[in-house]
Order: sequence, then structure tokens, then C-alpha cells
Amino acid sequence: MFEGLLNWTDLTGQEFAILTVIVIVAGIVRGFSGFALSAIVMASAVIILPPVQIIPICWWLEMTASVLMAKGGWQEADRGVVWGLVIGSTVGVPFGLMLTTSVSPETSKLIVLVLIISLAVTQLAKIRMPFLATKPGLYGSGFAAGVASGLASVGGMVIAIYVLSQNAAAAKMRAALVLFLFLSSATSMVTLLWFGVMNNTAVARGLSLALPTTLGVIVGQWLFIPRFAAYYRPLCLSLLCALAGAALVRTQFA
Repeated sequence: MFEGLLNWTDLTGQEFAILTVIVIVAGIVRGFSGFALSAIVMASAVIILPPVQIIPICWWLEMTASVLMAKGGWQEADRGVVWGLVIGSTVGVPFGLMLTTSVSPETSKLIVLVLIISLAVTQLAKIRMPFLATKPGLYGSGFAAGVASGLASVGGMVIAIYVLSQNAAAAKMRAALVLFLFLSSATSMVTLLWFGVMNNTAVARGLSLALPTTLGVIVGQWLFIPRFAAYYRPLCLSLLCALAGAALVRTQFA
């Protein structure tokens, strides 16, 4: 049975085991922070697979996590703002995928890891950009998130920077991220199919890793304690920087 699973996903036993551990950890982080699932998967799995193969896997993982967490996001998030971000993201995703599919795997890995580290450091530094709190800023942030999603499935991190500029409460920020990731995942499927990256192998890998992701998200939600919410984001971002930094060193000097 396990051999059949490996044949279905076109992975070795070691690769599948490593990916399973990665998605469980990423699911836990997503469960209590509301974001960073794809970023952690990308930063870790890039040493096994090229980004263009990880992006469609992340789609399935994000959709799985979003279905589990969407109810709270819909109730607490500013839905008008989220829809504006989703519209911008839908336009931006093809541009990101166009770049990802047109460069070499080595260049793609470098772009992805540098992007993840840059976004994480920006959030850790709590850099606020007041111009984002405008209509052009809203749609521009959505577009940038779409490009980042097409490049590395890290659109949620761009949205986190946008929400940070609104001086929103932690619960509202988490809700906006959850709802954005759910809605944008639904709209990006068409683009992934259009570019041919959502193929049978990607579907097999995504579905086979959805169950451990679900386990991770449930554990993460259980670990979420409101009074410690202020510490979750710095912890997750620091972890992300460490993972992406280690992967960058490994891919460049291995």
C-alpha cells in the first residue's frame, strides 16, 4: 500500500516522510497564528522539490486549513477589505507564476527564499506603510500578494503586512488572513490549471499530505491561547527566517 502511495506521488519514502513532518509543523503554525503554512512548507521543502512543484501542493494544504478555519475568519474579518485583496490577488497570481515557470529551478529557489526572508524580516521589524490604508493600497496589496503567491505561495505574508498597516487587533488580523487565504485559494485554482502546474502528480501529493496538515492545524488551534497571541507572530516569523536562511545556505553552497 505504501509503495502504491509513493508511486502515486512520485516520491521516495524518505522524501514523503520529510514532507509529512514539514506539513504537520506548518499546520500547527497555521492553526495558532492564522498564516505561514505555505511559507514554512516552501522554505523547508525547497531542498527536496523545485518551487513550481511545491506551489500546487501548497494550494491543497491551504484549502484544507482554510476549510477548517474559515468560519471564524468570516465572522471576525472585514469582508469588504478581504474581497478587495482577493480581487487584486486574482490579477497578480498569473504574473508570479509566469516568472516562476520561466526561470531555472535554481534561480526560482533563490528568488523564493529571499522573498520569504524579506517578508518575514519586514513583519518582525513591524514596518508600517501608511499609504497602504487607501483604496490603491488595498488593491495594490492584493496584487502584490497574488504575485507572491504565484512565486512562492506566500501571499498571506504580504497581506499580513497590509493588515499591520491598519493597526488592527491581533484577532482581526488573524481572521482577515484566514478568510483571504480561503477565498484566494478558490480563485487561484484556475490559474494553476492554466499554467499546467496543477497536474495529476501535484493533486496526488496535495491530497496525500492533506491529512497530516489537518492534524497539524487541529493541534495548532488547540494550542492557541488568546493571552499569548502577541508572542505567536514573532515566534513564527523567527522560525520562518531560520528555515529559509538554512535552506538558502544549503541550496547555494551544497
